[in-house]
Amino acid sequence: MKVYTGGGDKGKTSLFSGERVAKHSLRIDAYGDLDELNSVIGALISMLPDGTDQVREELLHIQARLFQAGAWLATTPGSSATEFLEQIPASVITDLEQKIDQLSEELPALKEFILPGGSTTASWAHIARTVCRRCERKVTQLNIEIQTDAEDSTLENVLVYLNRLSDYLFVVARYVNKVSNTQDQAWQQP
Repeated sequence: MKVYTGGGDKGKTSLFSGERVAKHSLRIDAYGDLDELNSVIGALISMLPDGTDQVREELLHIQARLFQAGAWLATTPGSSATEFLEQIPASVITDLEQKIDQLSEELPALKEFILPGGSTTASWAHIARTVCRRCERKVTQLNIEIQTDAEDSTLENVLVYLNRLSDYLFVVARYVNKVSNTQDQAWQQP
């Protein structure tokens, strides 16, 4: 199977549900940002230090979940293609909240704002967090633009998941700094 098809050479691409849309459409932009987030998380995983196996497994699971969310974004609501997609249950949000709480218990209480950075790996977690926030903004915009009940119910859990995921990535950055014996850099007014 060839990687290239030539089908997008004129600035259009196909959704999972079959429709052809402009590559600059908001829907493509939204799932493109999810793809970027998934790639950044892959880079983060490749840099995780020893002693972070739990985080590594969770991030691999998150990558699979993001791929699933991207499939929903690539599908027109109400199309027959939705029957091939697995819903993203609210339980994944609760699971992510539990992971945030577990990692947070191992960290010193946060009493001040911190700057993105610290170890190289923590810096990648912060980059992933900011890309995740962009994804959340795009999916919110897409949800408002299409305003259909089918889309609202489908994207609701994706939106909440992305919101929690950015929090999780923030905690991962702090956790990785702790494991790497690197201090979080406190923000100080200039």
